[in-house]
Amino acid sequence: MFRSIRTAASVSRTMWTVAAVSVLIVLIACDAAQPTGNGTVTPTAPTKSAAGAAKPRSPSVAVGSTDHSITVAGTKRTFRLYRPAKLSMSKPVPLVVMLHGALGDGRQAEQAYGWNAEADRRGFVVAYPDGLLRSWVVSADCCGPSARGGVDDVAFIRDMVANVSDQLPIDPARIYATGISNGGMLAYRLACDTTTFAAIGVVAGKQLGDCPSPAPISVIHVHGTGDDVVPYDGKPGKMNNDGQGLIPIKIDAGSVPDQIDKWRTIDRCAAPQTRTAGEVTTLVAQCPDGRDVELITIAGAGHQWPGGAPQPAAEYLLGLPAPSKALNATNSIWQFFSTHPRKG
Repeated sequence: MFRSIRTAASVSRTMWTVAAVSVLIVLIACDAAQPTGNGTVTPTAPTKSAAGAAKPRSPSVAVGSTDHSITVAGTKRTFRLYRPAKLSMSKPVPLVVMLHGALGDGRQAEQAYGWNAEADRRGFVVAYPDGLLRSWVVSADCCGPSARGGVDDVAFIRDMVANVSDQLPIDPARIYATGISNGGMLAYRLACDTTTFAAIGVVAGKQLGDCPSPAPISVIHVHGTGDDVVPYDGKPGKMNNDGQGLIPIKIDAGSVPDQIDKWRTIDRCAAPQTRTAGEVTTLVAQCPDGRDVELITIAGAGHQWPGGAPQPAAEYLLGLPAPSKALNATNSIWQFFSTHPRKG
């Protein structure tokens, strides 16, 4: 999510931070606490290749939500980790990296999007990293003040995954990244710049910057046609300032269907098959080696996480609609992830 910026050149980094903290205090106060769940966990069986690669170890992370930090390029970076209480660590387990949107943080993402409850039901670990100054750098012109400082968020996420894998028996064939808005943009950067992830899931985001030679990867993208922050049709969003000033926001990518078509080409997919149920239209293209590229379009939905927790105060302050109820994006993305481990 982005805050409206009238004169970017006149806004300091301090004001960005103060605004972010103010919004998040209200947002977190209004969020319901994420349920931990008491049901039996049914983790997906590890792939044969992963079972040999990831050796089960005694976990050094407590169950529930815990705070962690690592140092990347001399800078302290922080993240939260959620380990379901009933998830067995006797075999390698999946890891989902949930990337918050701009002006969010890991705690807000943990409370708003339902990933802990999904992890309790399905059996996986969730990491919630924090962007510096509450944003992620995905190009030279986006997003927020960190983009001017050359922050390497790809390196942070890669090192965070390695750190988590040192503490828990993470299956290297079942590591996934998902995110909303600016966080979804970082998920695309991770697909472009690393081979760490088996699949990515993007909500209300776009791919920005160069992506010259990405490895094939499964992609699921969820977007509403009513999104006026990261518009579906590729036009500039209402927060766009053409990358000017201390808080650059330049979202100059093409339309969502055009971007998904490029990933079909990268993945060498067949023509997509279409199905429609009410407000939701799904295009699924099958690709070699069991990969898929899937686009879920929600008619009229705005710049929110479909099925996420309502956040009335944040919606008022940031000019956002209520989350669409036409789809549970968390469940849809996990179902996609669970059937798309990395092969080979």
